[in-house]
Amino acid sequence: MLVVTGGGAVHAASNPELDRFYKQSLEWGSCDEYAGGAGLTAAGIECARVTVPIDYDRPDGPTARIAISRLRAGGARVASVLTNPGGPGAAGLAFPRRLAEKSALAQRFDVIGVDVRGLGASTPKVECLTPEESQAQRQDLDIDTSPTGIAQTEWEHADYAAKCVQRTGLELLGHVGTREVAHDFDVIRAVLGDEKLTYFGGSYGSKIGAAIAEMFPNQVRAMVLDAAMDPAADFLDPRYAVAGFQRAFEAYAADCAEHPGCPLGAEATTGLRNLLNPLIKRPAATADPRGLAYPDALEAVTGLLYSEQTWPVLTKGLAELAQGRGDTLLTVADKWADVADTDLHNAVKCLDGFRHNDRAAAAAADRRAREAAPAFFDGPGTGQAPLNFCAFWPVPPTSQPHVPAVSGLPKTVVVATTGDPATAYAGGRNLAEYLGAALITNTGFVHGAALQGNSCIDGPVLTYLIDLVPPADITCGGN
Repeated sequence: MLVVTGGGAVHAASNPELDRFYKQSLEWGSCDEYAGGAGLTAAGIECARVTVPIDYDRPDGPTARIAISRLRAGGARVASVLTNPGGPGAAGLAFPRRLAEKSALAQRFDVIGVDVRGLGASTPKVECLTPEESQAQRQDLDIDTSPTGIAQTEWEHADYAAKCVQRTGLELLGHVGTREVAHDFDVIRAVLGDEKLTYFGGSYGSKIGAAIAEMFPNQVRAMVLDAAMDPAADFLDPRYAVAGFQRAFEAYAADCAEHPGCPLGAEATTGLRNLLNPLIKRPAATADPRGLAYPDALEAVTGLLYSEQTWPVLTKGLAELAQGRGDTLLTVADKWADVADTDLHNAVKCLDGFRHNDRAAAAAADRRAREAAPAFFDGPGTGQAPLNFCAFWPVPPTSQPHVPAVSGLPKTVVVATTGDPATAYAGGRNLAEYLGAALITNTGFVHGAALQGNSCIDGPVLTYLIDLVPPADITCGGN
């Protein structure tokens, strides 16, 4: 059974009814028939599915099938390493190939990719919107904070939740949170034949890692958490989502100003708003008949701030926008729409975060977010704001932000970047403290730095994963 302890922590107690899941056999085969699996088999990757209970409190109830992939070790094998690329909602089957292209991880480990429950090739899936509805949602402004606008936005939130119930069902919607995913990873570890878990998780994957550390500390062999999140931070606080992007934008703007033709002008935030705000009334022209709508433009700008390497693309897109064209930014927005499954992303956030049902608190949070990141809002607002869509979610949370209570965990490693736009450096530093982990600090503006080709980071990380020799706290230059 699952026993809930202080702070929302969940631990697995001995339960013979779970034995059939932990002792199942895998049937590896081609990935070609798996959603998102095209081309993986040709790259030497094989796929399988692992059966898990949807509700670990009811192991005799409905089950899910978790899709996993494996890239076998090219050299002397140490163990399997389970991985997660983040999100929540980023598909994981192709992640082993990406890691192998940029690091030597696959030389010594069987690299395991996972489509977490409700996602991708795993079944059943969380499904809320049809492709056509998702495309329409991308064009929805949701920026009117007049009483009428707030009522409309909240109606849309309630309608979205109702569609999730209709198309997914309450059983799965209530059991796709990080707590359940962490338990799935322990089952996958056992089914792979590994006595202890070796794990690499980035971004949201670090939150999974923190949950594993709390739930199964004695089952961990080694763990590297990159672009680390603070599991005690409020996942649904808008400041958490935007403040880092404001800092990244200001760094980008300073760099842009050093080059001729920077489209932002003398005051960067004002310059960006002057380019974006006209799109609220009229999309910019593109070769695609959709045009570049305001939400897509904002999504593209945000996405291009994830790494200094994409700053030149942002300059190109903004320069085009200054000329009335939106082709580059629309292309970027389309790519970002495929990065993570929005429906699963929303479901996990609502299961893992504090629910905000007070309109005064919502208005205060909106005000703080606008003050923290003025480049990403259309103005100062009206002093009112709609409730977050999680206020309308049809199932209760299964965990809440908290400092993990960890005992018996071996030494782990956290990697955090000083200018990470999406997961603040302070959060990674906090996580390292919670877990008693070694901290590798990367300087620069990028989301995710480990196993990306930076020898200062990758050398100590691989030595740790292979030989279980943790590094001292070190600082490395940006990628």
